[in-house]
Amino acid sequence: MKKLILLVAIVTLPFANYAQSSVFDKFEDMDDVTTVVITKEAFKMASKFGGNSPEAKEYIDMVKGLNNLKVFTTESSAIAKQMNDVVTGYLKSSKLIELMRVKDKDANVKIYIKQGKDEDHVSELLMFVSDIQNKANQESVILSLTGDIDLNKISKITEGYIPNSGKQLKKQ
Repeated sequence: MKKLILLVAIVTLPFANYAQSSVFDKFEDMDDVTTVVITKEAFKMASKFGGNSPEAKEYIDMVKGLNNLKVFTTESSAIAKQMNDVVTGYLKSSKLIELMRVKDKDANVKIYIKQGKDEDHVSELLMFVSDIQNKANQESVILSLTGDIDLNKISKITEGYIPNSGKQLKKQ
C-alpha cells in the first residue's frame, strides 16, 4: 500500500503547478456557498469567440492572460466568519497589497492585488465583500482572479462602463 501511495505521489508531482488549489477552494463543496469557477481553458475558449470591434479585440487580449476566476458567496453567518478568517490568514501569508477599501452602511469591500511582471501588470486580484448590516444572516463574497492581468487593458474596458475608473487603475 505504501508503494502504491508513493507511486501515485511521484506520478502526480509534475502536475502540482498546474493543479494548484486555492486556499478558498474549501468553500466550493459547502452547501450554503454559491460557487462560480471559470478556468483558463474557458478563458481560452472565450477568446476565440470575439467580434471585430476594437473593444472586442481588447477584451480578447485581456482574457488570454487569465488563469482563473473564482467567486464564493454565502448568506450563512458561520461560513461568512470562516471566509473572513481564511481571507485574513491568506493576506498575512501572501504578497498582496491593499488597492482600496470601501465601507458604507451595507457592506465592507476590500480589494487587494499582487504585483505582476511590471508596474502595469498584476498576477492576482482579490476582492472580499462582507455584509455589515444584517448580522443574523450575514452575506460574504470572495472573488479571486489570477493570471497576467494588464491594468491598462482593464482600465480601457472599464472606462466605458464606469467613468473615471480607468484613471484609478492606472495610478496603481
